[in-house]
Amino acid sequence: MRNLAFLIVGTFFGIVLYKSEAASWFRIYEMFQFDAFHMYGIIGSAVGLGVLFVQWVKRSKAKSFQGNEIVIEDKKRNFIANAVGGVLFGLGWALAGACPGPMYTLVGAGFLPILIVLFGALLGTFTYGLLKSKLPH
Repeated sequence: MRNLAFLIVGTFFGIVLYKSEAASWFRIYEMFQFDAFHMYGIIGSAVGLGVLFVQWVKRSKAKSFQGNEIVIEDKKRNFIANAVGGVLFGLGWALAGACPGPMYTLVGAGFLPILIVLFGALLGTFTYGLLKSKLPH
């Protein structure tokens, strides 16, 4: 039953991504050309809501669905690793025209060439898993 709830929320999220044009290659291209505010507004709204939600979780001692307290630990900051990772992520996003969330939305919308990008993303994730112990964190 819980998996059905995840499926419903994921489907709703995909519809929102598609209808807001966040999965649109043209909108992503506009963003990287600094031609429109559309995507910056969506991303900025998501970041803002994320900050508010994390602060609410930290201050209210919120519990998970299983009843466990949610603990958000502070992470060590490594500027070089974050910069390299951010540049690689951004380059992949710009070249593919989609970040990981909309990739699945685009498959669901019937844009089958995105399967090549999805395969590349899965291959990159697998490669990271193999190299994780050798990378700075």
